Amino acid sequence: MSASDTAKPAHGPDVARSIFAVDGSDLMVGGVAVRSIVEHVGRPTFLYDGGILRASYRALADALDGFAEIHYSVKANPAKAIIALFLSEGAGIEIASIGEYRAAIAAGAAPERILFAGPGKRRRELEEVIADGIGEIHVESHEEIERIEAIAAGLSLRVKISLRINPMAEAQAGAMRMGGKPTAFGFCEEDLDPVFAQLAQCRQLDFVGVHIYGGTQILDAEALLNQWRHGIRIAGDIAARLGRPLETIDLGGGLGIPYYAGETPLDLAAFKAGLPELSALLAADSNLAAARIVVEPGRFLTGPGGIYVAEVNAVKDVRGTLFVITDGGMHHHLAASGNLGQIIKRDYPIVAPARMDEAPSMAATIVGPLCTPLDTLARSALLPALKAGDLIAVLQSGAYGPSASPGNFLSHAPAAEVLVENGEVMIL
Repeated sequence: MSASDTAKPAHGPDVARSIFAVDGSDLMVGGVAVRSIVEHVGRPTFLYDGGILRASYRALADALDGFAEIHYSVKANPAKAIIALFLSEGAGIEIASIGEYRAAIAAGAAPERILFAGPGKRRRELEEVIADGIGEIHVESHEEIERIEAIAAGLSLRVKISLRINPMAEAQAGAMRMGGKPTAFGFCEEDLDPVFAQLAQCRQLDFVGVHIYGGTQILDAEALLNQWRHGIRIAGDIAARLGRPLETIDLGGGLGIPYYAGETPLDLAAFKAGLPELSALLAADSNLAAARIVVEPGRFLTGPGGIYVAEVNAVKDVRGTLFVITDGGMHHHLAASGNLGQIIKRDYPIVAPARMDEAPSMAATIVGPLCTPLDTLARSALLPALKAGDLIAVLQSGAYGPSASPGNFLSHAPAAEVLVENGEVMIL
């Protein structure tokens, strides 16, 4: 794959048809035409197809084939109805703040099925989840260990903890590396002696496992398997040093979805084919054989099932560049603008959801209403000739939408969020 290939946007209609149904000119979400939904609920809006969310979960569960439990990572999309949907499929929950914890509880999650990770947990957050009986806390600093020990002692409770480990560089993969370098996340794999010494003095903590998260947005099955293989090795080394079995091995998330030209979906068949080797590694180590394996996907489960819909406000040619100005933008969908960590700005796949039967006839720069050039949703989107009143839809938008965007910038109204399943439209 060349650099020029990766800079090109994925062809929106092809991506749309690979995920959603199309009926004539209409893109369908949950059995309803997008244009009909937004006429009712307004726009800009995020639309989530419940059937596609469930299909993503079931495809992953099938690939894992009992190897690991799935805990939905709420940070990807904290809407209560989305959390409830995955709970109904059998998922546990992974959270990284008290707000996410409360959203999960409100959606029906049992505290004991929730894992709490994150490098900066505050005392009042810890007090609430410990008092409620949270399943496990994944600790990431010496101060956090002290804090949990003190809270647990004050409540006369025991608390299960796992250590989040920052793995060595060779285990890293994906678009965003989460370890192998100086980072706020977890304890370095090579520097655990002080941690073990501290834990030996704790009377309220049950040290039950490890959490290894090497990277995110991984599309290569072998890279993901290698990351998990390294995580199992770390778990085995730690269990050997402890001289006892581990209860939990959290291998993180990291499963990616394709956004750009040249990217292909994670090959779940190849991924599944590699899992027996990992199962054998676990079975061969008496300290790991009975461990509960956890994975915590977010984007993989929610990303493909969501779209962001905005209305065209104006179209104009400026010195040879065609600008499509919409009523939505980076204040709702920062990730699509490329301002959520991209170094080279690249376009998400985009379609005209009420003109799916028309061939592209223009390459447009799509911008929002904000007074900044950063408010650019696409730089070379291939679309039919648009006019004011038409709709555009940004695909792969079910993860890191409103919750990852500067919603108060310029005081525009927030985007609506809507879950659609089997023809039923639910405003979130």
